[in-house]
Amino acid sequence: MAGLKIPSQQALSRGIVLSGVLAALGYLGFSLWAGWGEVLHALGTVGTGGIFLALVLSLVNYGLRFVRWQIYLSRLGHRVGVVDSALIYFSGFALTTTPGKAGELLRGIFLESRGMPFSRSIAALLSERLSDMIAIVVIGLPGLSLYPPARPIAALCLVLIFIFGFVVLYGRILETIATWVSASRFKAVRALRHLLDILIEARQCYTVNVIVMMLPLSLAAWSAEAFAFHLVLERMEADVGLWTSMSIYALGMLIGGISFMPGGLGGTEAVMTTLLVMTGVSSVDSVAATIIIRLTTLWFAVFLGLVVLLAGRRRLMPPTQQAAA
Repeated sequence: MAGLKIPSQQALSRGIVLSGVLAALGYLGFSLWAGWGEVLHALGTVGTGGIFLALVLSLVNYGLRFVRWQIYLSRLGHRVGVVDSALIYFSGFALTTTPGKAGELLRGIFLESRGMPFSRSIAALLSERLSDMIAIVVIGLPGLSLYPPARPIAALCLVLIFIFGFVVLYGRILETIATWVSASRFKAVRALRHLLDILIEARQCYTVNVIVMMLPLSLAAWSAEAFAFHLVLERMEADVGLWTSMSIYALGMLIGGISFMPGGLGGTEAVMTTLLVMTGVSSVDSVAATIIIRLTTLWFAVFLGLVVLLAGRRRLMPPTQQAAA
């Protein structure tokens, strides 16, 4: 990984602009399907006050996740100054909608230039994703009755969480497998050692004490955005209860996340809109609410990440690239 360089500003801009244009076209088609004028009117009913509240709750989500990130890095034996760590963490949001989880890769490059092995940064990222999945599944559980197709997906996520937790908490299993893999004559089998090394590193993030601390953080973080969705619907006078609206948001995030589309684009919007219509919300209001929450969560994160990345790019560069710049 040491040979990887931070993408140029032009490359970053191209990727972000392309994903933004594609998303804008999708939202435009979405709005035309529901009725463009009606969607604009519905957006107007939310007002600047509603949008501001949604943005604030998104910031709460990002802030709590950053606190969790700092704890994970500390558990992995690598303390990073708050300013540098914040620049690294939030800059990764800029590439949320680009293919290949580029934002997460970028964080790993930045951390490696500060002495953190790439396997440990990936372990931190893996720990983050698992904590996110647990929180989102828990928040989405009340809404599973609304959307039966999500039940097997939620069940699969719970099974994977249980298996991962069992294997990680009982580290001797991983160490035994790692020893067997290292001794194998087959290259394909030995290649699994890298994954096992990451899982062994991640064990430090999943002691009982850390789990007890992280679960409330993750639940609070994702509940903030889910509550923002409820506030948007409430301002539009949509008759959707608190737990139902929060569950719809969580299920949309869950389905979008496993769709393997960057940022869950397409899948998340489709699920949220469908579930809202199923609860009796008009298609116009469903589309408007979905667009608003995605603009104030996903696309706000991309915008924030881009600002942080461009403003702090020189400080984020490894020393060799700083000299070249």
